[in-house]
Amino acid sequence: MVDLQARIKAGIRDVPDFPKDGILFKDISTLLLQPALANAILDGLAAQYRDVGIDAIAGIESRGFLFGNALALRLEKPFVLIRKAGKLPAEKITRSYELEYGVAAIEMHRDAVQPGQRVLVHDDLLATGGSAEAAALLLQDAGAHVAGFSFLVELGFLAGRQRLAPIQTDIRSLAAY
Repeated sequence: MVDLQARIKAGIRDVPDFPKDGILFKDISTLLLQPALANAILDGLAAQYRDVGIDAIAGIESRGFLFGNALALRLEKPFVLIRKAGKLPAEKITRSYELEYGVAAIEMHRDAVQPGQRVLVHDDLLATGGSAEAAALLLQDAGAHVAGFSFLVELGFLAGRQRLAPIQTDIRSLAAY
Protein backbone atom coordinates (compact mmCIF):
# COMPACT_ATOMS: atom_id res chain seq x y z
CA MET A 1 0.00 0.00 0.00
CA VAL A 2 1.25 3.46 -0.88
CA ASP A 3 1.92 5.58 2.19
CA LEU A 4 -0.43 8.41 3.13
CA GLN A 5 2.03 11.17 2.25
CA ALA A 6 2.40 9.84 -1.30
CA ARG A 7 -1.38 9.53 -1.64
CA ILE A 8 -1.89 13.11 -0.46
CA LYS A 9 0.75 14.47 -2.83
CA ALA A 10 -0.74 12.51 -5.74
CA GLY A 11 -4.20 13.85 -4.89
CA ILE A 12 -3.32 17.55 -4.64
CA ARG A 13 -3.74 19.76 -7.69
CA ASP A 14 -0.98 22.29 -8.39
CA VAL A 15 -2.30 25.62 -9.71
CA PRO A 16 0.45 27.86 -11.12
CA ASP A 17 0.35 31.65 -10.63
CA PHE A 18 -2.43 31.64 -8.03
CA PRO A 19 -3.27 33.86 -6.19
CA LYS A 20 -0.54 35.86 -7.93
CA ASP A 21 2.25 35.32 -10.43
CA GLY A 22 5.08 33.10 -9.24
CA ILE A 23 3.11 31.16 -6.64
CA LEU A 24 2.38 27.45 -7.11
CA PHE A 25 -0.87 26.95 -5.17
CA LYS A 26 -1.43 23.55 -3.56
CA ASP A 27 -5.17 22.94 -4.02
CA ILE A 28 -6.47 20.44 -1.46
CA SER A 29 -10.05 20.59 -2.76
CA THR A 30 -9.21 17.65 -5.01
CA LEU A 31 -8.61 15.52 -1.89
CA LEU A 32 -12.26 15.99 -0.96
CA LEU A 33 -13.33 14.46 -4.28
CA GLN A 34 -11.85 11.15 -3.10
CA PRO A 35 -13.81 9.94 -0.05
CA ALA A 36 -11.47 6.99 0.64
CA LEU A 37 -8.46 9.31 0.67
CA ALA A 38 -10.26 11.96 2.76
CA ASN A 39 -11.13 9.26 5.31
CA ALA A 40 -7.53 8.00 5.31
CA ILE A 41 -6.36 11.58 5.97
CA LEU A 42 -8.82 11.92 8.83
CA ASP A 43 -7.71 8.55 10.23
CA GLY A 44 -4.08 9.72 10.05
CA LEU A 45 -4.85 12.97 11.84
CA ALA A 46 -6.93 11.25 14.51
CA ALA A 47 -4.19 8.68 15.17
CA GLN A 48 -1.69 11.50 15.75
CA TYR A 49 -3.85 13.33 18.29
CA ARG A 50 -5.97 10.68 20.00
CA ASP A 51 -3.70 10.47 23.08
CA VAL A 52 -2.10 13.93 23.13
CA GLY A 53 -4.39 15.48 25.74
CA ILE A 54 -6.04 18.28 23.81
CA ASP A 55 -9.22 19.97 24.98
CA ALA A 56 -10.33 21.56 21.69
CA ILE A 57 -9.35 22.03 18.06
CA ALA A 58 -9.22 25.44 16.39
CA GLY A 59 -9.54 25.57 12.61
CA ILE A 60 -8.39 28.51 10.53
CA GLU A 61 -10.81 29.78 7.87
CA SER A 62 -11.54 28.40 5.48
CA ARG A 63 -9.72 25.25 4.48
CA GLY A 64 -8.76 24.56 8.10
CA PHE A 65 -12.46 23.98 8.72
CA LEU A 66 -12.63 21.02 6.33
CA PHE A 67 -10.57 18.47 8.22
CA GLY A 68 -10.34 20.40 11.51
CA ASN A 69 -14.04 20.09 12.28
CA ALA A 70 -14.12 16.44 11.19
CA LEU A 71 -11.09 15.75 13.41
CA ALA A 72 -12.81 17.45 16.35
CA LEU A 73 -15.88 15.29 15.82
CA ARG A 74 -13.77 12.14 15.50
CA LEU A 75 -11.95 12.96 18.76
CA GLU A 76 -15.14 14.24 20.44
CA LYS A 77 -13.63 17.66 21.12
CA PRO A 78 -15.11 21.15 20.69
CA PHE A 79 -14.29 22.93 17.42
CA VAL A 80 -13.26 26.59 17.59
CA LEU A 81 -13.74 28.81 14.55
CA ILE A 82 -10.87 31.16 13.68
CA ARG A 83 -12.45 33.41 11.05
CA LYS A 84 -11.51 36.28 8.81
CA ALA A 85 -12.41 39.64 10.35
CA GLY A 86 -16.05 40.65 10.18
CA LYS A 87 -17.55 37.15 9.96
CA LEU A 88 -18.41 36.38 13.60
CA PRO A 89 -21.60 37.82 15.14
CA ALA A 90 -20.91 37.79 18.90
CA GLU A 91 -18.25 39.40 21.09
CA LYS A 92 -14.86 38.60 19.59
CA ILE A 93 -11.14 39.16 19.89
CA THR A 94 -8.94 40.03 16.90
CA ARG A 95 -5.35 39.55 15.77
CA SER A 96 -3.74 41.17 12.73
CA TYR A 97 -0.85 39.63 10.81
CA GLU A 98 1.21 40.36 7.74
CA LEU A 99 0.83 38.60 4.41
CA GLU A 100 3.42 38.75 1.64
CA TYR A 101 1.12 41.26 -0.10
CA GLY A 102 -0.59 43.10 2.74
CA VAL A 103 -2.17 42.77 6.18
CA ALA A 104 -5.04 40.55 7.29
CA ALA A 105 -6.95 40.00 10.52
CA ILE A 106 -8.56 36.97 12.09
CA GLU A 107 -11.09 36.74 14.89
CA MET A 108 -12.49 34.30 17.40
CA HIS A 109 -15.52 34.52 19.68
CA ARG A 110 -14.32 35.62 23.10
CA ASP A 111 -16.10 32.69 24.77
CA ALA A 112 -14.89 30.01 22.31
CA VAL A 113 -12.11 28.85 24.64
CA GLN A 114 -11.59 28.89 28.37
CA PRO A 115 -8.38 29.94 30.15
CA GLY A 116 -6.03 26.99 30.48
CA GLN A 117 -7.61 24.88 27.73
CA ARG A 118 -5.13 22.97 25.56
CA VAL A 119 -6.07 23.82 21.97
CA LEU A 120 -4.69 22.27 18.78
CA VAL A 121 -4.41 24.72 15.86
CA HIS A 122 -5.32 23.08 12.53
CA ASP A 123 -5.03 24.35 8.97
CA ASP A 124 -4.65 22.80 5.55
CA LEU A 125 -1.20 24.14 4.74
CA LEU A 126 1.85 25.50 6.54
CA ALA A 127 3.70 28.00 4.36
CA THR A 128 5.24 31.04 6.06
CA GLY A 129 3.28 30.38 9.26
CA GLY A 130 1.71 33.84 9.50
CA SER A 131 -1.91 32.80 9.83
CA ALA A 132 -1.12 29.90 12.18
CA GLU A 133 1.01 32.18 14.35
CA ALA A 134 -1.81 34.76 14.49
CA ALA A 135 -4.31 32.03 15.41
CA ALA A 136 -2.03 30.79 18.18
CA LEU A 137 -1.55 34.30 19.55
CA LEU A 138 -5.32 34.82 19.44
CA LEU A 139 -5.81 31.67 21.51
CA GLN A 140 -3.14 32.83 23.95
CA ASP A 141 -4.86 36.24 24.17
CA ALA A 142 -7.93 34.33 25.39
CA GLY A 143 -5.86 32.46 28.00
CA ALA A 144 -5.67 29.11 26.18
CA HIS A 145 -2.52 27.03 25.78
CA VAL A 146 -1.49 26.05 22.24
CA ALA A 147 -1.13 22.27 22.46
CA GLY A 148 0.27 21.92 18.93
CA PHE A 149 -0.06 22.72 15.26
CA SER A 150 -1.59 20.33 12.72
CA PHE A 151 -1.39 20.63 8.93
CA LEU A 152 -2.18 18.42 5.97
CA VAL A 153 0.70 19.85 3.94
CA GLU A 154 3.91 21.70 4.82
CA LEU A 155 5.99 23.75 2.42
CA GLY A 156 9.27 23.43 4.31
CA PHE A 157 11.20 25.82 2.06
CA LEU A 158 9.06 28.73 3.37
CA ALA A 159 10.23 28.18 6.98
CA GLY A 160 6.82 28.33 8.68
CA ARG A 161 7.91 25.69 11.19
CA GLN A 162 10.69 27.98 12.45
CA ARG A 163 8.20 30.80 12.89
CA LEU A 164 5.85 28.63 14.98
CA ALA A 165 8.47 26.83 17.09
CA PRO A 166 8.78 29.64 19.70
CA ILE A 167 5.06 29.15 20.44
CA GLN A 168 4.94 25.34 20.36
CA THR A 169 7.39 22.78 18.97
CA ASP A 170 4.74 20.09 18.40
CA ILE A 171 4.19 20.85 14.70
CA ARG A 172 2.89 17.99 12.57
CA SER A 173 2.03 17.62 8.90
CA LEU A 174 0.95 14.60 6.89
CA ALA A 175 2.80 15.59 3.70
CA ALA A 176 5.82 17.82 3.22
CA TYR A 177 7.40 19.50 0.20
